[in-house]
Amino acid sequence: MEYTISRFANIAGVSTRTLRYYDEINLLKPSRVNSAGYRIYGQKEIDRLQQILFFRELDVDLETIASIINDTNFNHIEALSHHYQELVRKRDRLDRLIEMVKKTIAHEKGEIQMKNDEKFEAFKDNLLAENEAKYGEETREKYGEKTINESNAKFKNMSKEQFEKMTQLGEEILELLPQALQTGDPASPLAQEVANKHKEWLTFTWPSYSKEAHKGLADMYVNDERFKAYYEKAVKGGAEFLRDAIHLYVNQS
Repeated sequence: MEYTISRFANIAGVSTRTLRYYDEINLLKPSRVNSAGYRIYGQKEIDRLQQILFFRELDVDLETIASIINDTNFNHIEALSHHYQELVRKRDRLDRLIEMVKKTIAHEKGEIQMKNDEKFEAFKDNLLAENEAKYGEETREKYGEKTINESNAKFKNMSKEQFEKMTQLGEEILELLPQALQTGDPASPLAQEVANKHKEWLTFTWPSYSKEAHKGLADMYVNDERFKAYYEKAVKGGAEFLRDAIHLYVNQS
């Protein structure tokens, strides 16, 4: 069965403008263009759009999606299995947040008593689940099961004050990184302040601090696109600059 662009858009719940844009960026092209100049889509395009929408639901950017599904080694069934696992994790995170909101409402009504630490449990659980889903395989391979499990346990047992301090440090790193990059010198006082804050941020979850592990993590920020994107959001070139600043910091400390 074939569909015009308007019919295809209605079935998929997207706009024709979106489909035209996907065509322009070589993400989803019609199967053919008829003699009247209309885009025509078939079953292959339906399946491809479903994959795209699954990736978008998991907040994957369009450029990354294109690189994945345009790869000649792309496996449709493996991708669906991955989507399923990720969506289950996402559902579990939402379930935890929903439960926390319900408990908070009951607390505000005076129906139950909720400790301060309890109010942050779901947030900590969600962060652990997200990190495990995104980076678990790589970090466990690099640092070992024991280290990662100990790190997760330390994070889980953080007090409200420690959690807030760690969060604040993370925000300060992202705020200072663009300013440090403007100096053009990873050895500058500001760049080294960022590196020091990064070390302090790590100590909230790492079982013990290691200079080599710190350098290795900084290298991962550059070598792994997912890690790199986190600091690139703060400033373009931020991941490489932070890596260089951390290497200098570690070597001088």
